Parts: sequence; C-alpha cells; structure tokens
Amino acid sequence: MQREKAEIMDEKAIFRAVARIAYEIVERNHGAQNLCVIGIKRRGAVVAKLVANKIFEIEGTPIQLGFLDITPYRDDLQGKIGINDTSEIAFDVTDKKVVLVDDVIFTGRSVRAAIDAIMDKGRPNRLQLAVLVDRGHRELPIRADFVGKNVPTSRSESVEVMVTEYDGTNRVVILDNNGEGDAEDAD
Repeated sequence: MQREKAEIMDEKAIFRAVARIAYEIVERNHGAQNLCVIGIKRRGAVVAKLVANKIFEIEGTPIQLGFLDITPYRDDLQGKIGINDTSEIAFDVTDKKVVLVDDVIFTGRSVRAAIDAIMDKGRPNRLQLAVLVDRGHRELPIRADFVGKNVPTSRSESVEVMVTEYDGTNRVVILDNNGEGDAEDAD
C-alpha cells in the first residue's frame, strides 16, 4: 500500500523546471537547428511535449517531436511474444541532435532500453537525456544531461509524476511503500 509522503513539485515548479531544461538544451546545442525531442511513453512523452513547446517559444523554430515506446526493448520482457511497438516518430533520427525525455530516472534501465530503441531507428549525431526528476539509485552508468530536480529517495519510496492528461493534475509526489524495498517507478 502506497501513501503520499510529500509533494516535491507543484504545477508552477514543474513548468519552471521545464523552462530551465529547455533553455539549457538551447544553450548546449547552440540553438534549435537539427534538434528533435523524443519522449518516452507515457509521462515522459507529456514532459517532452512541454519541453518542445518551450524551445519553440524561445527559438521560434518548430521542433520535431516524437514519442517512444520502450516496451519491446525492456530487459525484463525480452523473449515475450506479441509486444507491439507503439512509437510515434515520423522523422529520421539519423544525424539529428536527439534529446530523449523521461519523467523520472531511477535505475537507468528505461533509458538503456530507450537508447537501444533510438539506435534501431537511426544513428543520431548526438543523443542527450533530459528528465524532470532524478531520484538516484542507478544500476547502470547512465546520467541525465538536463535535470529539472534532483530528489534523494530511499529504495522503499517511489516518485510519481502526475500530469493533467492522465491524472487531472500536474504535480510530483514521493510515495512511501511501507518499507517494501525497490519500489516500482517509471524507470
């Protein structure tokens, strides 16, 4: 049984973090030319849309936006039959500066799956990672390039990003899993 322990970001904090991430992406990439944003489904896709819209607002350049389904690439589902790829990427990633976006980074396994999926779709010039929340506890040597908020957590806690599209509200909370370790998270 999970109970809400603390709200770590309200709607305003989420939008400030997204704006900061967007400005950092533009600065590090010297503008928005040849840039595309790909969100990891589900909530990472919502955050990616916010980031792409903010980059457009900053640069005045439309940003190619895609949504990536990592399900066929997850290491805990390998060998399963009947897994469909529902990715929505209507452009070639070859030679593009790809910014992969997720809501929460935890162990790094979802990001590893996303990298595999992107590489199957082409060879980007550069691949960068943006996350709304970094909660630590990496199991793989993966680090986000752009982070909205670093939140130290215990393994018995989980971080839930709520978005209007799925939850009717925009907020980020820490949930306590009553001492049961390795809480399920987006990553």
